[in-house]
Amino acid sequence: MNAPVYIFEPNTKPSLPWHDVPLIRATDETLEGYGCLVDDPERFQIEIVRWPAQGWRPVDEGTGDEAGWVEGTFSGVWKGDVLYGSNEAVGGHYVLGWSTDPQQASDAAVTAPRDQVLLWHMNYHPDGGQLFYPLERKPFIFPAALPGDDITPDKVVAFWCDGARGLYIHPNVWHEGIFPVEDAQRFQDRQGRVHARVSCDFGKEFGVYLACPLRAHKIRSA
Repeated sequence: MNAPVYIFEPNTKPSLPWHDVPLIRATDETLEGYGCLVDDPERFQIEIVRWPAQGWRPVDEGTGDEAGWVEGTFSGVWKGDVLYGSNEAVGGHYVLGWSTDPQQASDAAVTAPRDQVLLWHMNYHPDGGQLFYPLERKPFIFPAALPGDDITPDKVVAFWCDGARGLYIHPNVWHEGIFPVEDAQRFQDRQGRVHARVSCDFGKEFGVYLACPLRAHKIRSA
């Protein structure tokens, strides 16, 4: 399978049904298993996973986890109906999603309410965790699913964060970039230097886009 193409014209994607993703308020309790909230990014250490053994001989202690982490600014920017992302830490540029049918979405003007992001893709990093800390204290949304390659649309949730604290995810947690509620937002990003990535294209695999709500009134009560 070829690696996903992350920069493209939205109208190259087909019209598909939407699968509604539940919006959950991010707390220490709701994030259990996914990660945690972070108050001080300078004191927070991300997890680095040891390189897996290829056979029955183990990887020597003190080796296989020495690549460390990289850091940079992750930005999410709305252009019209299309949400773009960039990640300086790994040199990534992405179309994260759109607010309406991609066949109708415009990157030149807002043609539909920005009530949700229609998400086409998620991935996880087996080599390390990832920290997103907001440089502007504004609300944001973060889609995620627990580890396991048998991901399905119904296993995905979206966390609503008020922007007062950062968000950390463990290795192997499915995710996509940060979704700003307003026009643009920047985050301090820290993640494993190896940057291994395992992907799922929901449109191709399941024939749907994931509709992640952006508005706090959509938060489901516990």
